[in-house]
Amino acid sequence: MIKPLLLSAAAAALALATGPVLAEQQPGAQDLSRPKSAFGAQDNPGNWPATIVRTPRGHLIGNPEAETQLIEFISYTCPHCSDFAARGEPALEIVLLKPGKMNVEVRPVIRNEIDTMVSLLAQCGDPAGFKGRHQALMLSQADWLGKARAAPESQKAIWLRGDKAGRTNAANALGLIAMLAQRGQAVAELDACVADDAAAAALRDNSKADYDDFGVPGTPSFALDGKLVPEVFTWEGLYPVLSAHFSAASAPSG
Repeated sequence: MIKPLLLSAAAAALALATGPVLAEQQPGAQDLSRPKSAFGAQDNPGNWPATIVRTPRGHLIGNPEAETQLIEFISYTCPHCSDFAARGEPALEIVLLKPGKMNVEVRPVIRNEIDTMVSLLAQCGDPAGFKGRHQALMLSQADWLGKARAAPESQKAIWLRGDKAGRTNAANALGLIAMLAQRGQAVAELDACVADDAAAAALRDNSKADYDDFGVPGTPSFALDGKLVPEVFTWEGLYPVLSAHFSAASAPSG
């Protein structure tokens, strides 16, 4: 039976975050509309989403000791990733990250040199600010990616060289340095991050390593507790996987 995703707690906030989401529900399955669901809100949910640490390949958000770990493989030039950031990430934060049931590691997938540049900006600065930078870059994607597509071919050729001058040109031409500076970050710090060739090479190497380790087929993709979730690339696809996972985890044994 197909029915709308309903929420028991923070209903208004999550409805705004997710929009009209549909998920397949089996009779008796855990879902956000049932107060005793594994997804149910806690009396004292905590503030685990404010706990952010840099990892070898990305940033971990949430309770580091959570029993469930989700890896989110994203590309900053992927429109589907922007959609997931707008609708899926806020929902996960409200119902799973806040109570410490799950953590999420965001790992960038490098598909092109614009990805490299934007990923450098996302990881630039204090890890505690990563989530804010990530959301700002993702939710403004339509604007700056539209500028990139409309740019002269001669300028695109500069960006695709993959060197620090090309990345700096792109970051300024697309307004990303100015946008993050308006959020309070120093322009000198942002310029230094974009120009960091060693960090750029590490991003490319990490992206290749994730492909080798997980066979990431596209973006966004997800790994749940260390295993790639096959054929899931959207919030609508991920929701029933998590629902089944937490339903099984909360089922009485024996």
